[in-house]
Amino acid sequence: MNQITGTIGRWQGAGLMATTLLGTGVFILPQMTIEVANSGALLAWIILTIAILPVAVVFGLLASRFPHAAGPAYFIEKAFGKTAGRTIGLLFLLVIPIGAPAAILMTFQFMDALVSMTGLAQLAAEISIVGLLLLLNYRGIQVSAKLQFALTIAIVAVVAVLFGSSGANVDQLDSMTDFAKPEVSSVMLAMGIGFWSFLGIEAMTHLANDFRQPEKDMLPAMMIGTVLVGIIYLVCTLLLLMVPTEVEGLAMIYAFNSLLSGFGVPAIGAQVIGVLGIASGLATVNVYCASAARLLWSFSKEGVLPKYFDKLNPHGVPLRALVTILASMVVVIVLTFVTEQKLEDLIAWSNGVFVIIYLLTMWSAAKLLSKRYLPLVIGGSVFCIGVGYALEENMLYSFILVVTVAPFMYWQKNHLNRKALVNT
Repeated sequence: MNQITGTIGRWQGAGLMATTLLGTGVFILPQMTIEVANSGALLAWIILTIAILPVAVVFGLLASRFPHAAGPAYFIEKAFGKTAGRTIGLLFLLVIPIGAPAAILMTFQFMDALVSMTGLAQLAAEISIVGLLLLLNYRGIQVSAKLQFALTIAIVAVVAVLFGSSGANVDQLDSMTDFAKPEVSSVMLAMGIGFWSFLGIEAMTHLANDFRQPEKDMLPAMMIGTVLVGIIYLVCTLLLLMVPTEVEGLAMIYAFNSLLSGFGVPAIGAQVIGVLGIASGLATVNVYCASAARLLWSFSKEGVLPKYFDKLNPHGVPLRALVTILASMVVVIVLTFVTEQKLEDLIAWSNGVFVIIYLLTMWSAAKLLSKRYLPLVIGGSVFCIGVGYALEENMLYSFILVVTVAPFMYWQKNHLNRKALVNT
């Protein structure tokens, strides 16, 4: 087999999109934004959700019109040539071994809510998760799509129950009187933290060929997932503001137990939030691994990378590429454990690379899409530039990658062209 076959539909795609974005931050990031901006965190999430919509629409339009396993790399190549496209593709491949382990490390904050693990025990558990990802992807993304759609429904149901039990009365909102006068700097900082929640939009485009009808279902799936995620983050932030707590650990667990205790529900917040948090975090990493494997397979078919990766297993999965991606993640996980590298650094470096990928995708859309979409492209570009400015020195890692990879891709393109001329 040498061709990926579409097997997932609109709603399964929406589930993939939602769980990818909810990921590691669904029950963590609202708490983090409140810590830096108090009730201004609500404004931060509103602005962030609105600002990300043009980006999601542009990615969805490009993926539905130009479905390809290379995703943004393919869009950028069509707009600006092979060197630019392949440079962005390699940047994505190089950031996954860093970003995915960071997501796994964040996921283990939920694991602590169930059972505390440290040292070698945690390292072994993290590596075992990588093995689980291999099993999930072996038979194709449609298996994960069904599981992740069910997970999305479960998260929405839990958040809805919590919000309904809160009552949302005026007395509970008294603590939010300072919402009308938030500090701009704190809201901006909260937005910078919240940006992590919307990483994953680009990963879905690599899976366009896994949709049965990408031209019809890709854009709706991405938009449904993005809007749903924005609403969930807003509701979770509102819930934590209505149930203030000074306890250590995950505030959402305290909110769960506090809100439902009056209805006779036992204190099972650690179990419910912990399980959903772990599953959602794994779902995010799962989509990224599947996306990176398809990009590696695509580059192998085109001769950019060794032909070793251009084989598919009987289920249409680029297994060799997938195993290579997962093995690189294990290496980073071990190195992070040995060197005690800060999780915040891994996240910031990953964010910087994705800012460049997003921005160049917006610019490629200006050339590939109809001019009527230009306002969306401009809006998405402004958003990307703003996030890049907020990251400041953390953009250095991505710039180093670009300066290193781009000359090699330019040389390789010329080398392959000369080789083709000789063969003819």
